[in-house]
Amino acid sequence: MQLDLNLLTALDALLEEGSVAGAAARLHVTAPAMSRSLGRIRKATGDQILVRTGRSMVPTPRALAMRAEVHALVQQAHHLLSPEQSLDLEALDRVFTVRWHDALTAACGTALTAAVHRRAPGVRLRLSAEPGTDDPELRRGEVDLASSSGPPALADIRHRLVGRDRLVVAVRPGHPLTEGSPSPERYAAAEHLTVSRRGSLRDPIDDALATLGLGRRVVAAGPTSTFALQLALETDLVVTLPDTVTREARDRLGLITLPAPLRLPDVPLYLLWHQRYDDDCAHTWLRDLATETVQALFAPGNA
Repeated sequence: MQLDLNLLTALDALLEEGSVAGAAARLHVTAPAMSRSLGRIRKATGDQILVRTGRSMVPTPRALAMRAEVHALVQQAHHLLSPEQSLDLEALDRVFTVRWHDALTAACGTALTAAVHRRAPGVRLRLSAEPGTDDPELRRGEVDLASSSGPPALADIRHRLVGRDRLVVAVRPGHPLTEGSPSPERYAAAEHLTVSRRGSLRDPIDDALATLGLGRRVVAAGPTSTFALQLALETDLVVTLPDTVTREARDRLGLITLPAPLRLPDVPLYLLWHQRYDDDCAHTWLRDLATETVQALFAPGNA
């Protein structure tokens, strides 16, 4: 037998009001319509539910036994099918996986983790290493929030631009490029290192050099900014990286930074998430907090 779950709402009203007229008024339907619903409930349950005694109706023993359970089921259904009204951060128990570029994690992963723990102590963060592919983990729900230097190609991946960085040249103290003002020709003649999790030996810098009729020799591709900066410190290799998100690591290592001697496009920074989380209050809170944390890097006082 196929059951109409709308009958639960009618049954709840009938048991709460104790009359067809009262239940009809409560649900804003006509008394004949509620009477028909009672007939269907009686047929489905095999019980009279409400029986007449004089001018009033009283619930049967089975109706009394099921009244609390029916009411709880209806309330739970209303809760499940209603928009989230508020977010209790103190009571929030959730695990979020954040997959950011290693330089961004190094720059503000600590601040994000501390802010999350301070405001929502029951939330746990899983800061994962950035893999070689982007969108599948977001689509499968394995990653809640990711970073990228470009907007996603897939329509179901949402994005938010949170900042723009400029590229700078990082070299060891005493590197030949620190003597005088580096020209595009001297920059191109140096040996270079790229940062690519896919191991690419070419990036947009090569395109910018090509417009000047120049080319460079890339000696190695490093998987992370941390690796690249350490290698630049120990060799004469030149690494060109976003200024803001790598500044703390460069300063800690004692590297010298120089302005890029050619026109290079700014590097945009996006946060990515799957559309399933658009209306998720907890996820909205996380991505807003992440946005606030990342944008603090680009504040004038931090430049």
